[in-house]
Amino acid sequence: MEEIALPGGNVGGAVRVGDTVRRPAGPWTPAVHGLLQHLADHDLYGVPRVHGFDDQGREILDFLPGDTYTEPPSDDVLAAAMRWLREYHRVVASYRPVGVIQWRNSRAELGPDEIVCMHDFGYYNWVGDKSGFVGVIDWDMAGPGKPLDDIAFAAWNTAPLYEAPLAASYRAARLRLMADAYGGVDPLEILKGATARVARSVRVIRAGQAAGDPGMLNLAKVGEPERTERQLAGLEERIPEIAAHL
Repeated sequence: MEEIALPGGNVGGAVRVGDTVRRPAGPWTPAVHGLLQHLADHDLYGVPRVHGFDDQGREILDFLPGDTYTEPPSDDVLAAAMRWLREYHRVVASYRPVGVIQWRNSRAELGPDEIVCMHDFGYYNWVGDKSGFVGVIDWDMAGPGKPLDDIAFAAWNTAPLYEAPLAASYRAARLRLMADAYGGVDPLEILKGATARVARSVRVIRAGQAAGDPGMLNLAKVGEPERTERQLAGLEERIPEIAAHL
């Protein structure tokens, strides 16, 4: 069947074949498939199901109908995504893989106070249609973390907290919306958590590039992680002003 290169993302390599997506696999793929199977077994909507591997060794996943977002979406979509994230965290809390697991960005055992985070919950991995938010793709970055890691990363990309010509009052309002939709988290906690979470991204990208990860090396072509480092420095300067509106 015809292969259609899928747009979006900087890691690259995904193609559509019929109703499936084929993506390059790696040592982390079995761990990601275990996670996705758990989500399927618990009927979490909006997650691609796993269908094994093709004859080129690529993983085969469901194609989620709809389009990925190309800019931070509306308040309604953001709220729906945060409600979905809360449900994901509830479902994944019962997923406790035993022993040291090879994830894309670490080789680690799940800590007693950790869950398996999505770790790339930015709007560019959200799929939507005319009804709004419908699901999440690109799970390769999944691995151990705290729920706040996913929330804070979403805020970085989608409030957004990265460098952009936006008023502090607008960013604060989006943080409050996210906190209210997710529930049980303070918007100021999200704001402060974003700096540590983004610093983690910088370390992960740099370590992946040093290890020769092709996807991480592709990020170098768009100036990563140096671009994120500069934007993080800008956020640290803006935090007091944003916090004043919270």
